[in-house]
Amino acid sequence: MEEVKWYVVKAVSGQEKKVKTYLESEIEREGLQELVSQTLIPSEKVYEMRNGKKRIREKNFFPGYILIQADLSNGEIIHLIKGVPGVLGFLGNEKGASKDPVPLRQAEVDRIFGRVDENAEIETKLERPFVLGEEVNVMDGPFNGFTGTVQEIFEDKRKLNVMVKIFGRNTPVELNFFQVEKIQ
Repeated sequence: MEEVKWYVVKAVSGQEKKVKTYLESEIEREGLQELVSQTLIPSEKVYEMRNGKKRIREKNFFPGYILIQADLSNGEIIHLIKGVPGVLGFLGNEKGASKDPVPLRQAEVDRIFGRVDENAEIETKLERPFVLGEEVNVMDGPFNGFTGTVQEIFEDKRKLNVMVKIFGRNTPVELNFFQVEKIQ
């Protein structure tokens, strides 16, 4: 067994999960698990407010790409991967059968996994961040139903200072990101 390295497989965008599942089942069916350590779709969890409800979904860092850690010294595995439906080839591989896939440099791998680990520590991140001066609806808490203007944004604490008009007077209120919704 040669050296196991990370490679990027180009897949049909939007079908990365399906391609990954099919790829793993083909590798298992052919008994080549010792050549492929793991397959990964780098993603993060993001939340968005829709109709007053918090919705969490997974968002791919690199749509259309799957990372694969493998020993590609055996030409059979390259042929198998390229033959999986939805796989368009390897990144860095020029057209032509004679070109071998190009592995990722260690610095690139570290950067990708650093980003994955960093996002694992932060539970979720706001997909559409707030902007100063933007109008928002308060969806939760004692000011539910009020409309206000964003005055300050505290990204690290995930809080906002919102100017809300209460009894005809502007009043600053500190609210959590989850308590407000953008006005469309």
